[in-house]
Amino acid sequence: MKNIAFTAILGALAAQASGVENRPNIVVILVDDMGYSDIGCFGSEIRTPNIDRLAREGMSMTQFYNTGRSCPSRAALLTGMYHHKAGMGAMIRPVGDIPAYQGYLNANCMTIAEALGANGYATYMSGKWHLGDKPGQWPADRGFQNSYVFLGGACNYYHPNKPGSKSSNMARNHDYISVPGEGFYMTDVLSDEAAKFIGENPRDKPFFLYLAYTAPHWPLQAPAENIARYKGVYDRGWDWMRRQRYERMVKSGIVGKNEKLSPRNEEVPSWEGLGDADKARWARLMELYAGVIDRMDHGVGVVIDALQKSGQLDNTVVMFLSDNGGCREETKDFADQKDYPGVWGSGESFQCYELWANLSNTPFRYFKRWMHEGGISTPLIVRYPKMVKKGSKNNVPAHLIDIMPTCLALSSTSYPAEKNLKPLDGISLTPLLGGSDSPLHDALLFEHLGFRALRAGDWKIVSSFPDNKWQLYNMALDRSELNDLSDQMPEKVEELASLYRSKAAESEVTDWREVMQRNRQMSETKTKTKK
Repeated sequence: MKNIAFTAILGALAAQASGVENRPNIVVILVDDMGYSDIGCFGSEIRTPNIDRLAREGMSMTQFYNTGRSCPSRAALLTGMYHHKAGMGAMIRPVGDIPAYQGYLNANCMTIAEALGANGYATYMSGKWHLGDKPGQWPADRGFQNSYVFLGGACNYYHPNKPGSKSSNMARNHDYISVPGEGFYMTDVLSDEAAKFIGENPRDKPFFLYLAYTAPHWPLQAPAENIARYKGVYDRGWDWMRRQRYERMVKSGIVGKNEKLSPRNEEVPSWEGLGDADKARWARLMELYAGVIDRMDHGVGVVIDALQKSGQLDNTVVMFLSDNGGCREETKDFADQKDYPGVWGSGESFQCYELWANLSNTPFRYFKRWMHEGGISTPLIVRYPKMVKKGSKNNVPAHLIDIMPTCLALSSTSYPAEKNLKPLDGISLTPLLGGSDSPLHDALLFEHLGFRALRAGDWKIVSSFPDNKWQLYNMALDRSELNDLSDQMPEKVEELASLYRSKAAESEVTDWREVMQRNRQMSETKTKTKK
């Protein structure tokens, strides 16, 4: 990004800052692998008083979408474009020698931090990056003036630099750092760093803060006191808990009365059919998961307190959301349990909550990575008293790509019309925040590792890899995706499939089978070259 053309763009943006007063601060809080119904204001039994406060004093958007996976969601959020266009078509490793799948943010996109920083904002990041882990690809290289980050995808909450953890890269600005061996807990440290940024920010300078928690991503590790709050809460099992959440969601208006509770996922057994030992083990896993979210909510409270102490809370736009739905991944896929003999929830343990993800994604089907509603639906909570009505709800479909243009609009920043910058795909949410219920998008595109979807108005087509067969749902009547209409309405399927192909081509999506084939060819070529 350090080239003459980009420097000229930033210079043009800087000129906008002159004479623009009283612009709001912006805080975006992104959590990791949290399901649609995992916070109190969206139906959960988990205690989230601070997040619930944001909803009570702001707006809850009930049909907001992410991309179904960590890396793509972060790219879409920060750049305002579909993740393939930003270089993050897959994950953080290059796939198939295809630019859209290079595995880090490219030079043809601009981050929120780059745009707002050039327009007079202080820009801060505390949290998980996961958009390129090599020097030159870090937040400090993409507009964040001050950053404290975990560069990878998952880590031990107590020992992120511990040998054997999935990733160990921690950085402050341009430098790798080590963390203390004792007294470190990732969620608390990220919250404290964010609060410190707020407290030290000059009073006459607006700021943008991106707080990206690793919670509640596995491994499920949390202080004992947070886990203990949920002792016995899940002993009645996932079937009963899903019904309880669903009833609360209907009562509060998070889901409509015509949005049915999906059946228990086919991989999840009946709770009543389990033995006592299995029930106890499963209940304990969900207690761990709840404890991780409980502690994360405490961190949100630390940030809110910092905004209040600085006198900036009501002049700050606070957004809260998740990068994908609840995660169905299993412990055995990532760690051999015998290598983690410690007390569950400690830094010497390693657990996933696995089948409980079906509870997290109530009332929807499927999980992280799928493009069904359970994989791509997130709460979006926005608090900003100068624009947003207290306790309001909005059910207009919108997407992570809309966060960047929203930040531009709120900060009086124009997106530069330059040849090397690709156009934004997102649309500002400000009309919705102001009370409008008019649609934003004609259609929304979803694709990740061959899992695909397109939503256009009340209609959605979705397919899973590798069968790729389109399913068709009427989202106004059946957002839980229980009644597949594809065989009854083949013309509608083809109409939407044609629109999908058009938008996919515009967004630099390559068919996943072709990506894998090209990746195999690339690997074979490298092997031959080495020989």
